[in-house]
Amino acid sequence: MAESPREVYLRFLELVGQDRWPELADLYAEDAVVDQMYARPERTRIEGREALRARFAEATDLPIRLRPANVVVHETADPEVIVAEFDYDVHLAATGERRLRSPNVIVLRIRDGLIVSSRDYHDTTAIGAVMAAAAG
Repeated sequence: MAESPREVYLRFLELVGQDRWPELADLYAEDAVVDQMYARPERTRIEGREALRARFAEATDLPIRLRPANVVVHETADPEVIVAEFDYDVHLAATGERRLRSPNVIVLRIRDGLIVSSRDYHDTTAIGAVMAAAAG
């Protein structure tokens, strides 16, 4: 039996929190779509597991580490859809110092244990500023 949407999402957060970026793509359906609503300089849409795999591979070299906190998962009337509220504690990779707590919301559709769509609402401007400062 496939994992529930809540279980899949919590596994996603576990992998992010452990910097296991290469494994994240395996949680997505082959034709998954991720919309990053507040990405800068413009909204970003990533289509397909392999495109996500390439994007996650880039995260292994980031000057920051993301640590999920204050996770709340809301179930909806649609059994495939959950809404997750959470914070990312953004730490400097070099020192471990926490520089930011950034609130997030994600709306996920998870079917047969795989993420088929995600609408991500992250404060990419604030996270980007910490990354830029960390990169020097």
